[in-house]
Amino acid sequence: MAAYILRRLLLIVPTLLGILLLNFVLVQFAPGGPVEQTIAHLEGMGVGATNRMGSGPQSDTTATGESGYRGAQGLDPALVKEIEQLYGFDKPAHERFLQMLGNYLQFDFGKSFYSDKQVVDLIIEKLPVSISLGLWTTLLTYLVSVPLGIRKAVRDGTPFDVWSSSLIIVGYAIPNFLFAILLIVLFAGGTYFEWFPLRGLTSPDFDQMTWWQQVGDYFWHITLPVLASVVSSFATLTMLTKNSFLDEIHKQYVLTARAKGLSENAVLYRHVFRNAMLLIIAGMPAALIGIFFTGSMLIEVIFSLDGLGLLGYEAVINRDYPVIFGTLYIFTLVGLLLKLVSDITYTLVDPRIDFESREV
Repeated sequence: MAAYILRRLLLIVPTLLGILLLNFVLVQFAPGGPVEQTIAHLEGMGVGATNRMGSGPQSDTTATGESGYRGAQGLDPALVKEIEQLYGFDKPAHERFLQMLGNYLQFDFGKSFYSDKQVVDLIIEKLPVSISLGLWTTLLTYLVSVPLGIRKAVRDGTPFDVWSSSLIIVGYAIPNFLFAILLIVLFAGGTYFEWFPLRGLTSPDFDQMTWWQQVGDYFWHITLPVLASVVSSFATLTMLTKNSFLDEIHKQYVLTARAKGLSENAVLYRHVFRNAMLLIIAGMPAALIGIFFTGSMLIEVIFSLDGLGLLGYEAVINRDYPVIFGTLYIFTLVGLLLKLVSDITYTLVDPRIDFESREV
């Protein structure tokens, strides 16, 4: 197992390199970057443009040649070069890419073009919100979906299975952002009840509350975002659990165990459970990445939660390249490590699986 883990860890390097290179090349063709937007902004400001250069970046993009931008027409070429140097686009693309890789090896992701903060500091600042939303979503999803999926498998074809499947299909068909809007309309003062707050993760006077009031206030704010996030993942995991258990229940070893006189619970949880859960464990890394880093974006926007999803969205819209590539690097690295953790968990659930004898 040690050799397998080492091979997987070594494969992370070319995988990260390939993903960063592909996205870096694509970004070079994206219009409306920081240089173009800054030039357009300064053109509109007229005579006082040069004096405003110290106020910080306004946007980003790639630089080519002396003045490859249409927005540069009418501006002093020296000012254009100053803008390109400000954003680091005065160097050829390959030099910028190599410099970025060297910095990333030291976990130096640079500063955001817009907030004038280090990318790492921004991620650390936003991380608690996304972790809070992701952990509760994951916990609630698994606590409900796995037992429900097992029960549906055991009672396959019964009225319980039929009506619960109908509800699950309806839940799966509703996008989580649409369900979030529905929850706001119903329970957050949209039209009917005003039982839950609409914005933020805590109240403005949170610091003045006692600890038990803070706990209550936190759960009061997190309830609707978590419910909205759970909908789609809940439906998928429930049906995955059901189908996985159904597949195992009809195998020969289950019939043999029943013939030996074992109870249904013993057959289900001592034999079927171990094999059926392998497929669910395999999907955990993708589920975690989706919940923590991508699935929560719209939920964070709708409920005004300042987390990683909102940070990534704003970075793409504003062409904030340091934030885009810094978060991409971290998310990819975390995803690859979680995938390795799931493989290790495979062997803990079922020792018969031997990755050591397989090629990576």
